[in-house]
Amino acid sequence: MENIEAKQLKWEELGISNDFLFGKVMQNPELCRELLQRILPDLEIDRIEYPELQKSINVDMDARSVRLDVYVKDDKEVVYDIEMQVSNTKELPKRSRYYQGMIDLQLIDKGQHYKRLNRSYLIFICPFDLYGKGRHIYTFENVCKEDNSISMGDETVKIFLNTDGTMDDVSRELKAFLDYVAGQKPRDSFVERLEEAVKEARKNREWRHEYMTLLMRDQENVEKGREEGIFGMISALRDLHIPDSTILQKLQEKFLLTKEEAQKYLSR
Repeated sequence: MENIEAKQLKWEELGISNDFLFGKVMQNPELCRELLQRILPDLEIDRIEYPELQKSINVDMDARSVRLDVYVKDDKEVVYDIEMQVSNTKELPKRSRYYQGMIDLQLIDKGQHYKRLNRSYLIFICPFDLYGKGRHIYTFENVCKEDNSISMGDETVKIFLNTDGTMDDVSRELKAFLDYVAGQKPRDSFVERLEEAVKEARKNREWRHEYMTLLMRDQENVEKGREEGIFGMISALRDLHIPDSTILQKLQEKFLLTKEEAQKYLSR
């Protein structure tokens, strides 16, 4: 009961930087369109649509599944994936590569021509500087190494936004959004509307229940992985004929278990 109450409290405190809440707020097409327009001011985005409100991609049983925060396309069939990334897991470049591949697999059916692949933008919003250069925005397209005036022409763009940037390299409007993600008060009408949408989202009982369910499922997966690690360690050490007394001590040290907890695992 205590854990559930704690999760309810966390829900009431969530802001736009939470990926779940961000995804819900971005279900408002006008807010989502305006955010994309701030990130990509050179594009003309008249309207957007949602192929799926919560896009999940799982190609087969052995593939790692992908659950996209915000997956939309505009009136010109350009596809956008916007991800809110709170923690710096050091693998975002490789993850963006995987996401691109998974999205491309969904865009064309077997036997269709590659030219049917949509132009796509992968956008990660981060409260940290992934590349450590002080920029608010890092935009990547495939260009020729020998002559960077030559574009590869695959029509894929990857963008990493950084709320912690120090350069004067983005518009005032985009900077206001990034500051809001970083926890500052709204400074323009769009960000004020985002703030109101966040408050309204937190009142949605169905979304709160969904969020709590996802949290509990994640916790169960963590616990399952931890147990698998414990039993794997026990099996490996026993194969090496390590005495149980030593294994008991190793379990306590590595997994921060009490002596009683470690003993229970050894006894199974």
